[in-house]
Amino acid sequence: MDWTIGFAVGMFTAFFLLVVFDIRLIRSSRKAKDPFKNAIAHRLSVGPSIVAVGGGTGLSALLRGLKGFTRNITAVVAVTDEGGSSGRLRAEWGVLPPGDVRNCMVALAEDDNALKRLLDFRFDRGELSGHNLGNLLLLAVSELCGDFRLAVEQMNRLLAIRGKVLPVTTEAVTLVGLAKDGRKIRGELDISRNGHDLESIWLEPKGAKPLAEVLRAVEEADLIVLGPGSLFTSVIPNLLLPEFAEKLRETRVPKVYICNLMTQPEETEGMDIAAHLEWVSAAMGSVPEYVAVNSEPFPDNLLAAYKQEGAVPLYLDRYQRQKINRMGSAILELPMLQINDEKHLRHNSYKLAEMILRLFRDLEGGKLNI
Repeated sequence: MDWTIGFAVGMFTAFFLLVVFDIRLIRSSRKAKDPFKNAIAHRLSVGPSIVAVGGGTGLSALLRGLKGFTRNITAVVAVTDEGGSSGRLRAEWGVLPPGDVRNCMVALAEDDNALKRLLDFRFDRGELSGHNLGNLLLLAVSELCGDFRLAVEQMNRLLAIRGKVLPVTTEAVTLVGLAKDGRKIRGELDISRNGHDLESIWLEPKGAKPLAEVLRAVEEADLIVLGPGSLFTSVIPNLLLPEFAEKLRETRVPKVYICNLMTQPEETEGMDIAAHLEWVSAAMGSVPEYVAVNSEPFPDNLLAAYKQEGAVPLYLDRYQRQKINRMGSAILELPMLQINDEKHLRHNSYKLAEMILRLFRDLEGGKLNI
């Protein structure tokens, strides 16, 4: 990165810090005068402690809903991203990919729309073309702190988000898989293209350590949520860290796997919900107590467009219900569909959060009425 890029990053970083500082001052003064907002802050502060594990846009969707019910949220994010701006920064600077971490921070911010516009600003020309401001800010803070974990911690505090975002590890790891025909597949991009043909998957170098804060969050959690997100490139990479998987197995806290709405072309092509759950269970070494699946029908026009791309809906049938029950996982079915821009099917953030909080309350009260 030449001096022009460094200068641009420095200028944008200074501007960003000034803007955020001003916003925090304004919010603090307003909150001090508003008893209603103080009451909301208190309610959020006594909400359940939830650990959400994943990456990509799926985890961000869940966090946007959860922050309306509790601020005791820890987002544990995968660090194997190799695409786009994150992949370039990882290759050129040797930093962990910042994209998913940035998305989760934005999702947990009080005013995520304003912050999203700022942090998601993407440069379209010159040496910065393809990079967005949020990724460059995390890079700049990482350089200042000399440590990606400390940079994430500083950004958590700076943005005053409802909860905290943690990379699952600060070690540089790479996804590696073995295909059914014996081919060795290396890197997240190739894994995503060959997931449907995988026989096994692991991280290299082996033995990477999760952050101590991540393990502590699991110990203190009231509920642990896995997903939603790409099976092999967002959810499973976290579970491939042996100590983290062991900690999840040991905890008595219930774990919920939120299944995707649809298969992903090439990555999970031909896989049903039971197959998704089997891969998650194999990576973690135990079966999640609950699996949440969508029960809402898809609009025909959008369904046809997705099918042309090779994606099909993930619905339960009688065979899958029996198989999942035999595995020891209880099924939570609910409508969780949201349509963005009249063409993109996504999880409904608030329905997901309501389901998670209702499950927590029912478990706390000794009953389950979902």
